[in-house]
Amino acid sequence: MKLKLVNGSGALQVSEAAFGHKFNEPLVHQVLTAYRAAGRAGTKAQKSRAEVSGGGRKPYAQKGTGQARAGSNRSPLWIGGGKTFAAKPRDFTQKVNRKMYRGAIRSMLSELARTERLLVTDGIKLEAPKTKLLAQQLKAWELPSVLIVVEASDEKLALAARNLPHVEVIEVPALNPLSLAAYDKVLMTVGAVKLIEERLQ
Repeated sequence: MKLKLVNGSGALQVSEAAFGHKFNEPLVHQVLTAYRAAGRAGTKAQKSRAEVSGGGRKPYAQKGTGQARAGSNRSPLWIGGGKTFAAKPRDFTQKVNRKMYRGAIRSMLSELARTERLLVTDGIKLEAPKTKLLAQQLKAWELPSVLIVVEASDEKLALAARNLPHVEVIEVPALNPLSLAAYDKVLMTVGAVKLIEERLQ
């Protein structure tokens, strides 16, 4: 299959193994959920009534006060009492093996290519690391919301893109399902496409 070049009239021939798969929605959903869950800190903690200080003595007599009976002033019903179902630190990670992860990436790239949201460029040449220069280039290509995937670190491009709210620049090793799903279009350099093909064979 072929991918459209934004800075030329031609197209780039790519392998069906990486960009020609059927979209597997359940797999993509599972991998996306697992990826987001892995980013959770899971450090929330509260105290149960067994862990809060105080409450060793019955606060007042069982009868004769006119109040409801109470055995401890650290009951969850009292101010300063423990939580009924206290949250504890926990691990949110879900197991996703390598074959599933690569399958999801392959499926997402194939769907982007099929819907013409995956574009290729020979390279983004900037004279200086200026946001204005990159914004003008992306406007000319009609890419207001775009993920730019490059094969190697490009300091000029990274500096120019960091102030644009709907633009992200990542290298091929950092390619992830969340970034692929977050932007309207994905723009890859030719070198990045070749690297991805090697990784997804």
